[in-house]
Amino acid sequence: MTDTGTEIDDASIPSQSEKSLEHENVETGEPKMRAQGVDVYYGDKRAIDDVSIDIYTEYVTAFIGPSGCGKSTFLRALNRMNDTIPSASVKGRIELDGDDIYASGMDVVQLRARVGMVFQKPNPFPKSIYENIAYGPRIHGLAENRNDVDEIVEKSLRRAGLWEEVKDRLQDSGTALSGGQQQRLCIARAIAVDPEVILMDEPCSALDPIATAKIEELIDELRGRYGIVIVTHSMQQAARVSQRTAFFHLGKMVEYGHTSDIFTNPREKRTQDYITGRYG
Repeated sequence: MTDTGTEIDDASIPSQSEKSLEHENVETGEPKMRAQGVDVYYGDKRAIDDVSIDIYTEYVTAFIGPSGCGKSTFLRALNRMNDTIPSASVKGRIELDGDDIYASGMDVVQLRARVGMVFQKPNPFPKSIYENIAYGPRIHGLAENRNDVDEIVEKSLRRAGLWEEVKDRLQDSGTALSGGQQQRLCIARAIAVDPEVILMDEPCSALDPIATAKIEELIDELRGRYGIVIVTHSMQQAARVSQRTAFFHLGKMVEYGHTSDIFTNPREKRTQDYITGRYG
């Protein structure tokens, strides 16, 4: 199974979840996150140019585009991960439930609990499976006693589709799991602190097809409970898991809309050129 950016044999087929939302006007509700006129700079170089988009809990939003187009940079702006890069600066406004996440009084640690991140390469802590999940709820004061922690660990692992596979070895190291299990552990770790949005930066790029399918099933199961944004180089994956897709090119968001429309009836020539493999 190959999932490259230029193969789109099944990308034109909307997913079941896309079909179910095809005629719902969910945009009439309030967005969970809203970006308005966002620019991101690395020193004097502008990596993101005037991007505006709303993120809703009701569906998965995919960011697609060629390497270096800015999609991961913009994703990282949504929970201020770019703050860790000294040369990075952000202009414009990004809101979570109407609050400016770049306001001076924003608690960045709390923000990253509310807007979790799952990275390209699975990165479990060098701790037990249990402690990987328990760590966040403890430091954020979400558990008062061991029973509370036990409950959060089990619930998070169940939601990540991992409980039945690891329930008898919770004290084993998280790093001893397979790559796909490690990625689901990282998703469970993000879920454990009760987030509102989960950002996924190419979460399947290091996984085999079977593990990728499990992650995609998990994303579909989590939709509606959390706002989910996924960066992917695979257009098949975007078509399978998302209901809305944004196409990025050279730091700009060229087009945004229903996933089925982006793949079958794009408005912009650059979008059509990318999904048909003319570049990227």
